[in-house]
Amino acid sequence: MKSLKIALLQIAPGHTLKENLEKGIKYCKKAKELGADITLFPEMWSNGYNIYHQPVDKWKKEAISANSMFIQQFKESAKELNMAIGITFLEEYENNPRNSIALIDRMGECKFIYAKVHTCDFDVERNLTPGDDFFVTDLNTANGIIKVGAMICFDREFPESARILMLKGAELILVPNACPMEINRLSQLRARAYENMVAIATCNYPETVPDCNGGSSVFDGVAYVEELSDSRDTCILLADKNEGIQLAELNVEQLRNYRQNEVHGNAYRHPKKYTLLTETKIEYPFIRKSYRNE
Repeated sequence: MKSLKIALLQIAPGHTLKENLEKGIKYCKKAKELGADITLFPEMWSNGYNIYHQPVDKWKKEAISANSMFIQQFKESAKELNMAIGITFLEEYENNPRNSIALIDRMGECKFIYAKVHTCDFDVERNLTPGDDFFVTDLNTANGIIKVGAMICFDREFPESARILMLKGAELILVPNACPMEINRLSQLRARAYENMVAIATCNYPETVPDCNGGSSVFDGVAYVEELSDSRDTCILLADKNEGIQLAELNVEQLRNYRQNEVHGNAYRHPKKYTLLTETKIEYPFIRKSYRNE
């Protein structure tokens, strides 16, 4: 595989599941017309991440099954369009729903369903069931196979998320998002890509959606190339605030060559010295509060 075209659907949701299904399929078709190999939605597209502006009991009822018609329609679209799709949804799950992404390959097969591990338990997301693992799969695209993993929004704040995905072999990490993408969060994504030698594609909602501002991005993780005497900018796409499809072409061949020859990622780690990271977290004597949606 030489390259991969990634379409980020930086679009605003409708008011119903049906509206989001119809608009989502419509934009998948537009992404395919632009040559996309894989298309990614913002966080919890099925209900537009509408969990902050209505009672908990009400939005919980909007959860849908991973086998629902909504997901089935995207499976059929992926097959029809010969294009991989990362579709996000509020997933029906036991007592409390999950914040999930279903990664569907171009044959319409769901390769994994990843549920957000680091739910924002300081806020309304405390009513969600956190995921319990990170997944990486060989994703079959029209341009070839690439190893893909996923993390969701607040997962970005924890270096462990991207690190585990890298250790599992991820070359590309998909990040559905629903929060303001400002310099610090963008810097986190840049760092995750740099330190793990992995591409990271983040899809956010446009500024017309509350607490969002566009800024979808792709960092390719390649900081050094022979032709340059200094480091290069790993950001290959940074969207504005407006609604639309953001298309980035990832040089997969360059990334793979880079990973074989550079010193980051897993090359010089000392995991036996990191045992503190796997011990029970230290409890601090104060209550944390976030003033921004994650």
